[in-house]
Amino acid sequence: MKSQALGLALTAALGFSTPLLAAGAAQSIHVYKSPSCGCCTDWVKHLEEHGFEVEVTETNNLNPIKQQAGLTPSLSSCHTAFVGDYVIEGHVPADDVRRLIAEAPKVRGLTVPGMPVGSPGMEMGDRKDHYKVLMFNEMGQTKVYSEHNQ
Repeated sequence: MKSQALGLALTAALGFSTPLLAAGAAQSIHVYKSPSCGCCTDWVKHLEEHGFEVEVTETNNLNPIKQQAGLTPSLSSCHTAFVGDYVIEGHVPADDVRRLIAEAPKVRGLTVPGMPVGSPGMEMGDRKDHYKVLMFNEMGQTKVYSEHNQ
């Protein structure tokens, strides 16, 4: 299973796209994160609690992964994941990942830039900042995909 997930992640990172890939990997996600990042670990738990099979690769150098994924600094957050054809950057809720897979738009992925309080993995008591999940394409252009904590 690890080799299949790694193959899917590398295919996504290199920008190849096939509808079957997205459909076949609907429940499997590969997360790249820093070994010392607690909020990333909490996001992984969020995904697992929502039925995703998560493979984690810990690394102290996420920049090459983000660059290969086509992420600009303005789209970046603390962890990068791949599910099927898609890049998932930052604290994107599991329901938005599921919706992306189900709708299968021709985009590069979803991102929650930065680390908004109240997003999955960034829970801090009762505080919940309003944040947007952005859909982005190969050119780095964005569109609001969803909004949370309004």
